[in-house]
Amino acid sequence: MTRWIEALVERIFPAEPVYAHCDIPCGIYDPHEAQIGALTVLRMVQLAGDLSPPHGENATPESRKDFHAKLARYTAVKEAHAELVKHQVRVIWGDYFTEEMTKEFPEVNPLVQKILRDASKARQGFTVEQANTLLADVQKFAEIFWKTKKVETKSVPSHQKSGGNIIVPAE
Repeated sequence: MTRWIEALVERIFPAEPVYAHCDIPCGIYDPHEAQIGALTVLRMVQLAGDLSPPHGENATPESRKDFHAKLARYTAVKEAHAELVKHQVRVIWGDYFTEEMTKEFPEVNPLVQKILRDASKARQGFTVEQANTLLADVQKFAEIFWKTKKVETKSVPSHQKSGGNIIVPAE
């Protein structure tokens, strides 16, 4: 009998999937993952730029397959991390930033829009300039984020192969 009632309730009021960072709310937000994503985009662009298509005697079927496999992997990782940047920034902006914060830091809304466009452009191409622009904008976003928490920041070397810095609390 209980199962029948449960099935009836489920049929009348079906469960809907929920998609969110944290609807508890947990209050745990950090732009670090967005910065790592932007550094990864930069690194994939660098690696793709270092690839040389096989030519001449080196243009064997195996070398062509190897070249295309590497380029495909770099592209897939670059695009996934550009999307990760967009996701992380959207979650922080949408779930963390309050109306009062956006009044105190009016540059955050246009900056978020720019980051979303920058990440899309980074997905479309392979220029170091575009990847560096994305990273710089995500760093600005990180600085604003920490300012909302009244936390001083500093720029430190990422110690990643891509180079670049990340913004962290100065404490």
